[in-house]
Amino acid sequence: MERFSSLTPVFIAIICVLIGIILKSNRKSRKKGKSETKNKSESRPWVDDDLRDSTDLHVEEEDADGDWQGLDENIAHVSFSAERYSEDEMIKRSKEFYELLNKRRSVRFISNEPVPREVINNVIKAAGTSPSGAHTEPWTFVVVQDPEVKHRIREIIEEEEEINYKKRMGDRWVNDLKRLRTNWIKVYLDTAPYLILIFKQVYGMLPNGQKKTHYYNEISVSIACGLLLAALQNVGLVTVTSTPLNCGPRLRVLLQRPTNEKLLLLLPVGYPSKDATVPDLTRKPLDDFMMVI
Repeated sequence: MERFSSLTPVFIAIICVLIGIILKSNRKSRKKGKSETKNKSESRPWVDDDLRDSTDLHVEEEDADGDWQGLDENIAHVSFSAERYSEDEMIKRSKEFYELLNKRRSVRFISNEPVPREVINNVIKAAGTSPSGAHTEPWTFVVVQDPEVKHRIREIIEEEEEINYKKRMGDRWVNDLKRLRTNWIKVYLDTAPYLILIFKQVYGMLPNGQKKTHYYNEISVSIACGLLLAALQNVGLVTVTSTPLNCGPRLRVLLQRPTNEKLLLLLPVGYPSKDATVPDLTRKPLDDFMMVI
């Protein structure tokens, strides 16, 4: 017993040393993890935070006096019916709609010929019919027609795009774009009669100033963008989908948009110029991208 008692302080000291080593190792591991995360983020500087999906954004809904969604729980439900076509008419309409959209191309040569403003209003209204998470409609469409503002947008985008092409995107990405003959020079941002900038609202604001969750905001706005592209094709206008990397914050400030809005897409809209060209591309056959089970 006396021998064991005399060794007890030694055991205690050894245990304390081991605990110290473990704690020190855990601290180093955490620091290393943070450093790797930081380095990983810095190694991909072309990733624009504005393009990240904010579906998992957590806001303090419970602080909004119980009405955290800002929605009427007692909304009325009404009867619904849709126009029904014969099978022949359905096939005919579906084929005609496909043929219309199959003519859609990304066009970078856009005329400065005026386009009726009412047409732009209508195609954006069509986009606004898109479904959205919990019917939050988390989109803002900013239509720019002022020549000076359009030119300032072009300056901001070309400045960042030159850096993207030369430093951020990497050789593989740049080489893949060569066959499309695209670069950081965006003349269409000046010539197109309209620029439509689509912002996703990552959260909404309740009348009492509290934040409101916008569920699946990026998916919802992306669906609306798809409807807008179809609506533009339907009226004979052209565009090219543009996601200007690292330009979102500056464009948001230029257009005086609030901080809860993030730029998702920019569309120059107009008629194709007389000398417009497009790459001679083909689309995948149906069997390559549809599976029936």
